[in-house]
Formats: sequence, C-alpha cells, structure tokens
Amino acid sequence: MAETPLAFEIATFVVLALFFIVDLFIIGRRPHVPSTKECVQHIAFFVVMALIFGGCIWYFAGSKPAIEFYSGWLTEYSLSIDNLFVFVIIMSNFAVPKKIQKYVLSVGITIALIFRGLFILIGAALISRFTWVFFIFGAFLIYTAIKLVVGGDEDEEYHENGLIRTLRKVIKITDEYDGEKLRTTRNGVRYWTPMLIVFLTIGTTDVMFAFDSIPAIFGLTKDPFLVFTSNVFALLGLQQLYFLLGALLDKLVYLPAGLSIVLGFIGIKLVMEALHGNTLPFINGGEGVHWVPEIPTWLSLAVIVVAIGGAAIASIIKMKSMEKVEKA
Repeated sequence: MAETPLAFEIATFVVLALFFIVDLFIIGRRPHVPSTKECVQHIAFFVVMALIFGGCIWYFAGSKPAIEFYSGWLTEYSLSIDNLFVFVIIMSNFAVPKKIQKYVLSVGITIALIFRGLFILIGAALISRFTWVFFIFGAFLIYTAIKLVVGGDEDEEYHENGLIRTLRKVIKITDEYDGEKLRTTRNGVRYWTPMLIVFLTIGTTDVMFAFDSIPAIFGLTKDPFLVFTSNVFALLGLQQLYFLLGALLDKLVYLPAGLSIVLGFIGIKLVMEALHGNTLPFINGGEGVHWVPEIPTWLSLAVIVVAIGGAAIASIIKMKSMEKVEKA
C-alpha cells in the first residue's frame, strides 16, 4: 500500500519520465564516448536528485518511507554496478564499437526498466495475496549471497543462451555493424546487423538481473511506488557510470563480498518477516511466530551503507597497495 500522496506520485512519474527521455533518448542517442567530466556531472546530478527525492518523501510521507527509499536505492544502485561487469563482457564479446556503446546502453537500460516494472507488478500482486512468498524470496537471496561469496574469485564469462544460438542459425546476420541500424544491405541482400543480437542479449540478461534485484527491494519496502522509484533512480546515469568505471570494474574486488552481505541480510530479514506473519499450516499451526524480532528500517540502511561502503574502501586500499607493489 502506498504511503505517499497521489499527487506527489503523479508528479514524480512525470519528472522521472522527463529524466529518462533526456538521459536516454536525447543525450544517449548522440553517438560519442563521454568524457570523464561529462560522466561525473551526470552521475552527480542523478545522485543529488535521488537524495532530494528521498527528502521530499520524508516531508510528504514521513521518515520511515524515506529511509526505505534510501535503503532500496543504495541496494539497487550497488546491484546495478555489479551488473556493469556483465555489460562490459557483452560489449567486448560482440565487439560493439565504442562510439555506439552509449546508444546500446540506452536501449538496454530501457529494456531493464520495462522488465523491472513487470516484475514489480507481479511481486506486489504475489505479496498482497500470499505472504509465504517471502520464504521463497528470502531463500533465493540467501542462495545468491552464498553464490557470490563462493564464486567471487572466478572469472566471469558470458555464454550465449539457446535463443541467441538458434537465432544465428535461422536468420541472416552480418559480422559488421552499420552504425545504430538493425538492418543493412549487402550486395542487394537484406541482413540483420549484430545489433539485434546485442539487444536480445542485454534484454535476456536484464531478466536475470530482475530476479536478483526485485526480491531484494521487496525485502526493504512493500510499497510498489518506492520499489519502482528506487529502481528508476538506480538506472538513471548508469550509462555514464559504465564509461566512468569501465576500466576500474575489475579492481572493485570486494564488491561481490559487500553485495553478498547485503543480499544475505535482506534474505534473512524476509524469512523473519515471513515467520512473523506466517499463514502456512505446517509452521506453528498456521500462526505467526511472534517471538521473531522485526528488523527496523534504519538498521537495514546502516547495514547496506557499511557493507557497500566498506567493500568500496577495502577495494580502493587493495588497489593502492597493488599499485605500490607494481611500482616497487
């Protein structure tokens, strides 16, 4: 159930739509490699906008939903940074020219927003009818957290899924790009360009990202408005972040560890909430397990800030120490 006034929500959607149109379809459509200054300015703008938006929620709806928004935004933003690893691999694997990578990211982020919106609607509907779904969400996040720790030292690779492999066999696809075009003509014959495969790859990858991010955000707030806006603000400026951190992503060695702590914590929080509002007949006779404590929203925010901030600082310290060793 939304805790913010309807007029505020409508105004928010209008402003966010304008942000996305300008960020993705006006600035993002101009084919160029953004400078460091341009990237920093865009990222700083959207971070400040997210902080201001959280302050507006605090003013209109109170401190609890505002803290839930900040917690959700930080979690989704951190997951988005981790997802940039895969974007880098996809761009490299398909040899996407640097000049059009910004456009490809614009389309990919739009696809991500659509998929996340659908998953949010499905998740909200499930939660409103079946509180036991928290057990599934919680178990999935704990499993993901363990997988991040266990597989943290492995080299990430992108492997084409069955859809992409089948597509290559049934349609004509060139080996060369033709700017931003999906279709091109070679010797009088119409071909699809590799751009089609790149878009499908990013789209199917975004589905997998949604499986991680949506259960995580529902572990912090049940308000669909806060869930959606947390995701939107996490995606805004992501293309600039891609270019800014592209060379540094492999040096953020402790980011998976920080994310695993966050996801594990939220997973446990979801299981505890599921136990507290239990309706399953084989657990405590279908009654809630009321001795299970409820985790306050401020504690969730504190854990997220400490885990992600600590991982970033530890990564920077290790990167500096490795640079000193190399120089020596």
